Amino acid sequence: MAGESGTQRRTGRASTRRAGRGVALAVLGAALGAGGLLAVAVGSVPLPVGEVARILAHALPWVGAGVRPDWSASHEVIVLAIRLPRVLLAAVVGAALGVAGGAFQGLFRNPMADPYVIGVSSGAALGASLAIAFRPAIGLAGLGAVPVAAFAGAILTVLAVYSIARVGREVPVGNLLLSGIALGSLLSALVSVVIIYSRTSLDQIVFWLMGSLAGRGWTHLGVAVPYLVVGSAVLLYLARDLNALLLGEEEAAHLGVAVDRTKKIILAAASLLTAAAVATCGIVGFVGLVVPHIVRLVTGPDHRTLLPVSALGGALLLVTADLLARTAVRPAELPVGVVTALIGAPFFLYLLRRSRRGGGIL
Repeated sequence: MAGESGTQRRTGRASTRRAGRGVALAVLGAALGAGGLLAVAVGSVPLPVGEVARILAHALPWVGAGVRPDWSASHEVIVLAIRLPRVLLAAVVGAALGVAGGAFQGLFRNPMADPYVIGVSSGAALGASLAIAFRPAIGLAGLGAVPVAAFAGAILTVLAVYSIARVGREVPVGNLLLSGIALGSLLSALVSVVIIYSRTSLDQIVFWLMGSLAGRGWTHLGVAVPYLVVGSAVLLYLARDLNALLLGEEEAAHLGVAVDRTKKIILAAASLLTAAAVATCGIVGFVGLVVPHIVRLVTGPDHRTLLPVSALGGALLLVTADLLARTAVRPAELPVGVVTALIGAPFFLYLLRRSRRGGGIL
C-alpha cells in the first residue's frame, strides 16, 4: 500500500508538471502570436490589425481562397516583404538565444552563464568587423560578407576554446568557462584595433555590435531557421541529461550519462544556435540570461520544460524589443541590443542584490 501510494504521488506530480508545461506553452504561444501580429501592424505606415490578419490569411494556400483581397498592393508588400520576415526573424533569434542560454546555464551549472559565455559573440564581432572594414567579395546562401564572416568567426572561436580547454580526452567545464572568458577578451581587444584603424567604417561596426534587425529579410530567416530547428531538437533530446548534469558530473555518470560526449554535443548545439543568431542580427545581449532565469523561477529547473518555454519566452522578448526599437524614437531606429540591455540590465542587478541578501540567484 505504501509503495502504491508513493507511485500515485509521483504520477500526480508528473501530471501536474506536464499540465503546468502545457499552460505555460499555451500562454506564451498566444502572447507571441498576438505580439507578432501587433509588431507587423505597427510601423511608419500603421496598418489595421484586422487587415494584417487578412493579408496573412490570404497568403496561406489552405485558407487564402476564402479571403477577399480588399487592401492596397502597397500594404501587402509592407506586410509580406518587409515586416513579416523581420518579426519572424526576431522570434527565431530570440528563441535560439533563449534555448542556448538555458543549455549553457545547465552545462556550466552557473545561473549567470549566457549564450556568449565562451566567447562566441567576440569571435563573431571580430569576423563581422573585418568584413565591414575590408569588404571582401564573399557570400553564401544569398548572404553577404558580414553575416558569413560573423558565423565563421563564432564557430572558429568555439573550436579554439574547446581545443584550449581540453585536457587529454576530457574537457572540464571550468576550463571551458575560463578559456572562453580569456579568448573572448583577446578577440574583443582585436575588434577595438580594427575599429581604430577603420575610421571610415566606424558607424557600421558599432551599429552591428549593438545588434539590429534592420534590413533583414526572408534570406536571413531561411538561413537561421535550420539552425534553430536542429540545435533546439538536439538540446531537447538531451534535456534529461542536462537535468542529470545539474547534480554534478560524477552523479550524472552514475545515472548512466556519457558525460564527456554529452557535454560536447550540448556545447556544439548551443554554440551553433548562438552563432546563427549573432551572424544574422549582431550581438543582442541579456535575452539568453534573463529569459531562462524567469522561466526557472516559474516552472522550475527541469530542462524538459525550461528549454521549450525559454524558446517561446525569448521569441516574445525579442519581438517586443524590436517593436520598441522601431517605434520608440521614430523616424530613427534604436539598435535592438540597446533595448534588450535596458530590459535585461535591471533584472541582472536585481539578481545580484537578491544574491547579496542570501537568497541566491536561482
